[in-house]
Amino acid sequence: MTSNPRPNSNTTDKHPTLHSAPANHQDSSDISSSIPDEFQKGLRMTKVTEKKVKEVQFRIEPDEGRIVYESKTSGIIPLETIKELRFNSDAGYYRVLFKFPLEVQARWTTIVFILDGTYKTIHIIAPSVDVFYRWKSAVQKLYTIRQGLMTGLQNNELRDALWEKQYWKGADRNNDQKLDFNELKALCLRLNLNFLEADLKKVFKEADVNNRGYLDFIDFKRFVKIVKKQPEVETLYSNLCTSGASDKLSFAMFEKFMHDSQESQLTQQELKDVFAKYSQTTPANETTQSPLSTTDSAPKTESFMNRDSFSAFLRSMDNSVFPDRYGPVHHDMTKPISEYFISSSHNTYLIGHQLVGISTIEGYIRALLHSCRTVELDIYDGDEEPMVFHGKTFTSKVPVREVCQAIAKYAFVASPYPVVISAEVHCGVKQQDMVVKAMQTVFGNALISAPVDGRPKLECLPSPEDLKGRILLKAKNLFVAAQLESLQAMRDAEAAAQRRAEIEAEVSATSSSSSSEDDTSIIAELRSLKHRIREKTSRRKAAKKPKVCMSMNLLSLLVYTVGVKCRGFGGQQYAPEHMFSLSENSANKYLEGSFKDVIKHTQTHMIRVYPKGTRVSSSNYEPHRFWAAGAQVVALNLQTFDIGYMINQVMFERNGRSGYVRKPAALLPSGEELLNKHTQHYLDVTVISAQQLPRPRDALGHEIIDKSIIDPYVEVSLHIPLWSKSPFLPGGDVVSGKTSVTYSPPNTKASTTEATSGRTVSFKTKSVKNNGFNPVWNEELCIPFDCVGDMKELIFVRFSVRQQGDDVDDEPLASYCAPLGCLQHGFRYLPLHDSQLAQYLFSTLFVEIKIRDVKKA
Repeated sequence: MTSNPRPNSNTTDKHPTLHSAPANHQDSSDISSSIPDEFQKGLRMTKVTEKKVKEVQFRIEPDEGRIVYESKTSGIIPLETIKELRFNSDAGYYRVLFKFPLEVQARWTTIVFILDGTYKTIHIIAPSVDVFYRWKSAVQKLYTIRQGLMTGLQNNELRDALWEKQYWKGADRNNDQKLDFNELKALCLRLNLNFLEADLKKVFKEADVNNRGYLDFIDFKRFVKIVKKQPEVETLYSNLCTSGASDKLSFAMFEKFMHDSQESQLTQQELKDVFAKYSQTTPANETTQSPLSTTDSAPKTESFMNRDSFSAFLRSMDNSVFPDRYGPVHHDMTKPISEYFISSSHNTYLIGHQLVGISTIEGYIRALLHSCRTVELDIYDGDEEPMVFHGKTFTSKVPVREVCQAIAKYAFVASPYPVVISAEVHCGVKQQDMVVKAMQTVFGNALISAPVDGRPKLECLPSPEDLKGRILLKAKNLFVAAQLESLQAMRDAEAAAQRRAEIEAEVSATSSSSSSEDDTSIIAELRSLKHRIREKTSRRKAAKKPKVCMSMNLLSLLVYTVGVKCRGFGGQQYAPEHMFSLSENSANKYLEGSFKDVIKHTQTHMIRVYPKGTRVSSSNYEPHRFWAAGAQVVALNLQTFDIGYMINQVMFERNGRSGYVRKPAALLPSGEELLNKHTQHYLDVTVISAQQLPRPRDALGHEIIDKSIIDPYVEVSLHIPLWSKSPFLPGGDVVSGKTSVTYSPPNTKASTTEATSGRTVSFKTKSVKNNGFNPVWNEELCIPFDCVGDMKELIFVRFSVRQQGDDVDDEPLASYCAPLGCLQHGFRYLPLHDSQLAQYLFSTLFVEIKIRDVKKA
């Protein structure tokens, strides 16, 4: 087989996206001083929207971490909500869309961000090229620092310093570099920190060491240190220090903690290296030296962790709960592509409603920058060129040519591994050729193609490594489909003829043996069945065979991903390159009837599952239902932030965010024995405390601050695939205290808004009254779950921090979700996110995680 050479992936433009590299460490004053005064004070630039063009003032607030612009509602763009920054030609699509001249492109900025659950874009034109480059440098620098902090790649000192600066500036309402008692009281309300007035006065006085009646910034830092104390961490530290020893954590104690509590797999030398990063060195106690020593030598020293350094270690990347989120690609990428789960998008061209939404290249850019590796095109005849849109709806249209240009530009920015274009081709042969021409022109050597005739038979599919930097087209091969239909018709005819012969023999035997009423009834039934088979055969023969209308040029692009119709599993023969798409309803029917047959097929062949057409609101199913059957391409509506979206995103946080995750061993060839391994477990989670829980924001990005302090509680839920007939749910109360389990059964016949789901088992803590700043629960939850083939990475755990009294359907204040099998055990800080998975910079949840085996296979 021939194919074009790979492109040079090093030529791909890099964009400052979610995956930007972190900036070097620096202190908070450097960050603020590195932003030019002209942007901190405010500079007038042109703001462009679909409706109007207006000159407004833009201001960068580095300490608060946001961009502010003039508007009737006071526009705010928190840096944590930014999904992408585009400059110059990267934003050229919008410059053309809004009909601006080419010379403006050198001064153009587009910011894509999320507020109130909705993607938003803002377009800015700088007054000159010089101003543009200063603006670009300032925005990129600040954005990159904040992104580094959110992904855990910056030091805790910088994060703490930013927090202090941000809240100091917000609390200093008079801008006089002083906080009086009333300003501090208002700040505590904003921080969800409830103090009795007498207690707050006591802490205020403790921080005001000069007794001046106000706090300057140094005093404020002292106040912050007081209120941020974590007695729960201090207690853990004290328990680790051996009885009678000084208040120092030695390496031996640290090593024991890492083995016993954290279940660390690091070697002793690796543990020593970690310990050295956080320990201090002092002269050893002279009494520990040998009195028999007569030789002169350098003074002995000892290393130890104190309370602060141990606390810093717990919060650090060295103690990350989900290290796979931050690491490089580490899965073996040389196996057939059928052995991987692939991050996939459904109706990628839509950014809203399925019936009346907007078709745009924006959906492709967003998907590809989130490492999505399969995108979808629905292609129809246009007036002059083929167009992409949702057929039989009122959605807008976008040219195939523009979609290809967007894919080419962004395909390999986030990941170098292959992109599959899943196309539904509804246009005629003439415009099919135009589709091929557009792809060949835009993708060049990256596009996989091969001659239609003379292709050698494939034995197995190539690997992601083999296809690095390549673009594949998946579409239905109408010629192969017709051949398979003809073959199936022949098999059906043979089966019908054999069945007719059997019926005739049965009728003949029954007629000659007896004439009772029962026998007469049987004869009538058999004759009726014979008549129905003849009728069905006649209809099939009478049916006019559809004329195959497919471009031979299009056929040349179908090489490793050839679309065919699913004819069932078990006994059916498919070539390795044959790939079919199943709606969630069809997939559910196959899983209910032949779960293991589906798994066997997906060990060597690719299948794609997509949401049913009635999901007009672009809701999602829970994808792990289909991953557990081995389905590689489980497509989701990435514009909808629901539990299905969340599970999909955290699944592909793994393996360097490459968009490819190797399947667990039970789903790979020769994994049949593992599928017979059924086990039962408890997830034992001690929810210890939370730190700086966020205030909710309104649709404009403003914090909602009222007179009340939240009463938070934590809900921990497991989302488990439907891989056994009955769940593991022990009778009675299975947790300490009075908290009990909430079980949600699977839903495979969901409505248009509900998700096809697996099982959900959840527990809740009690609520903590009037404290959203540092609530402490210290409550153990024991959550039962069953597992097949040790596939814990296909069970997803979600921690949701909620407000007491909120409706069950309300979004949580903050949450964290991850594959259960990827979580590190022991004492860990969980980063918390909003419902769109934007990470809160300062909010965390402190927990202890263990998994306890109940029944081993």
